Amino acid sequence: MNPRTRHALEFVLDNLVWFMLLFVLVVFSIFIPNYFQLGIFANIIEASSVLGVMSIGLALVIIAGHMDLSVESVAALSAMAVGILFCSSGIGMGVQLHPEWLMVPVSLLLALAVGGLIGAFNGYLVVKVKMSAFIITLASYIWVRGLVLVISGGRSAQDLAPAIRWFGIQRLIGLPLTAWIAIACFVVFSLIMAKTPFGRHLVMIGGNETATFRAGIRVNRNLIIAFVLAGAIAGLAGWLLAIRTSGASANLGTGFLFNAFAAVVIGGVSLKGGVGTLPGVYAGVLLLSAINTAINLMGLPANFTLVIHGLLVLAAVLLDAFKQTIRQRLA
Repeated sequence: MNPRTRHALEFVLDNLVWFMLLFVLVVFSIFIPNYFQLGIFANIIEASSVLGVMSIGLALVIIAGHMDLSVESVAALSAMAVGILFCSSGIGMGVQLHPEWLMVPVSLLLALAVGGLIGAFNGYLVVKVKMSAFIITLASYIWVRGLVLVISGGRSAQDLAPAIRWFGIQRLIGLPLTAWIAIACFVVFSLIMAKTPFGRHLVMIGGNETATFRAGIRVNRNLIIAFVLAGAIAGLAGWLLAIRTSGASANLGTGFLFNAFAAVVIGGVSLKGGVGTLPGVYAGVLLLSAINTAINLMGLPANFTLVIHGLLVLAAVLLDAFKQTIRQRLA
């Protein structure tokens, strides 16, 4: 195989999910009436904003060779904390700050802090106490969701302060600001993963933690940072959830964990660690959103969404094994 063919094949393998997304959009545009519209494509991007942000943190931890099952519950707790403080109906306390714009950074910092603290707790137990990330974050998934129920009493907070809600209403070039926030997060963290020692070290740790440690890289510190970032990013997703729904309820975000996992796997991140890119994850998120939109337009029952997502994850895992085989032959 000549170098040009090898380079082309590696390019296709690295960006396979983007080709899948393009193929799906073309097929849906041809066969589904009213699918090919700018408004539909904008809706696909808008609907994927919260899931996309949550998937970033999850992808960071998985690339580092670990797991974080708590991101969904962390997002719900962060949203509930923002809702209780800054909503004016239901269980909302209606806290007002002066000037009003202060409520935006304060609510955002609150959500990030809630997520970051839980992420630090998870990271400490996994890295320092040497407990299984799967067990620890599964426990966090349960107790954090329980905490949401405890502090809310099963009730909801409504009518988020207009100064914060403003982010969910304003649009820029046809997209809401929440979608631009998600896109900005993908750009920033993609650059961090590709251009900084921290990003490269996470990939190395996921590929071979022992060899990375022997190379003199501070494995524990990087892993704890990854867990803290996953928690904080989940907190940001919760903040976006609160904005989109103008409040928070006890079951807010239910089901996001499995969709985030699906997006990460479809996006090419290996569950074994050490492989994956965040642009690929964003393509996976958009792919899921495009399929959901098609299901809605065709008027199919929502249960079809679960079936298709499950089959997509299965296909992504099989495809990943196929890609690994091809890469080994190219090496």
